[in-house]
Amino acid sequence: MAEARTSSGPLRRRAALAAALAMAAVLGAGGLWLYALLRANLLDNTTGRTELAARKVAAQLEGHAFPGGRLPAPESGVDLVLVRDAHGRTVASTGDLADAPDLGGLRPPPPTASGEDSRSAVLAPAHPGAERRAVVAVQAPGGHEVYAVTVLGDVDDATGAIALGLLAGAPPLIGFAAALARWVTGHALRPVTAIRTELAAVTASELDRRVPDPGGADEIAQLARTVNDTLDRLERSDARQRQFTADASHELRNPLAAVRSRLEVALAQDRPDRESVAAALADTERLQRIAADLLLLARLDGGPVPRTEPVDLALLAAEDLARRPEPRVPLRLDARAPVPAAGDPARLERALANLVDNALRHARTGVVVRAASEPADGGWAVLEVEDDGPGIPAQDRDRVFERFVRLDADRGRAGGGTGLGLAIVRETARAHGGEARALAPRAGGGRGIRFVLRVPVGGPRAAAGGPRPARSAGS
Repeated sequence: MAEARTSSGPLRRRAALAAALAMAAVLGAGGLWLYALLRANLLDNTTGRTELAARKVAAQLEGHAFPGGRLPAPESGVDLVLVRDAHGRTVASTGDLADAPDLGGLRPPPPTASGEDSRSAVLAPAHPGAERRAVVAVQAPGGHEVYAVTVLGDVDDATGAIALGLLAGAPPLIGFAAALARWVTGHALRPVTAIRTELAAVTASELDRRVPDPGGADEIAQLARTVNDTLDRLERSDARQRQFTADASHELRNPLAAVRSRLEVALAQDRPDRESVAAALADTERLQRIAADLLLLARLDGGPVPRTEPVDLALLAAEDLARRPEPRVPLRLDARAPVPAAGDPARLERALANLVDNALRHARTGVVVRAASEPADGGWAVLEVEDDGPGIPAQDRDRVFERFVRLDADRGRAGGGTGLGLAIVRETARAHGGEARALAPRAGGGRGIRFVLRVPVGGPRAAAGGPRPARSAGS
């Protein structure tokens, strides 16, 4: 469940990152545009006020005299206005005539047909620590030139404050956009996470489960309904397949039993075709075993949870070995104490018998059956059957539990196997809430294979709510 809850984390992080980048791009472009717009507007206003002051003085030059070359102080925040004659000498100023500032070579345009009579410029600071200035030069009557100067300290302060505000406000806005996108994405994906969690819990034995429908008509609700419709079709198909297997197995039992009885009667008589009858009887017995195994698998696939009663796996193993008085190779039991478990004794006995039969078919010098308890993870009862036969490659150790799978095409038929024994073992283990695995021998490095059957001590119902062991085929 923890994995399901965090599965949307990467998508949420990507959405948050995309929102942060988008907000950063918007703030960057919008901030630059706003900064440039406000700065241009402030400069235009300042230049307009400066030009207005220069034109007022130019209008006053005709017919007015300024005693001592002193001009009245300008208005609207203009810092300096001065008048120069045709020779470039300063003849009047609102400040000290001897302290005329450097105007950067700015001159008003000569009189032209277009009527343009003024020029403006923004001058860089004359020295470190000085401020920029807006200068406007205007043509005046009598060949005079009027210059007005405004220091741009207020403009620079205002634009600096705007830039600082944009820079200071950008990180919180970017963080807010990322957090909002992460929250919205997580809220939107919550139904998807629930659908994924429930879908991951659907197994071959739990096809009746359905994913939650969030309601509505959006894409997620349509996805949930489509998934549920698919599960409905899958469940119906699985039910038909199980019913077919059960029906076919059941229908085969009676005819095969009748054929077998007739063959046994024919074999008991002294007839010249006894060898053919014996071969036919052997094939009939094999068909009976296959039909019985198919019927058992059908019941394990679609049947209820196995009945639960106390069972001692060590005693179960001892009884199985006692029923084999003359095995092909020696059988040894390794069980130092009782191994209590809970489950269906008949099914567990059949699973153990299948493991021992399989080991006896392939062992070279002996088979070891072990029974032990594992107290970890709530308690497990373990049965192991190990042989020293040719072994199973690591890549095939999970595949051998599939139905009708034989790594050697002739091995199962020659030894009398049906190809369903190990499949019954695994399905029995899963029905009890446990697992069956094929591992390397305990000795390590030697030949052979070790089959391990684990079931919970508390039985299948106690294990239903807890974690199941891994079903990988690793060693």
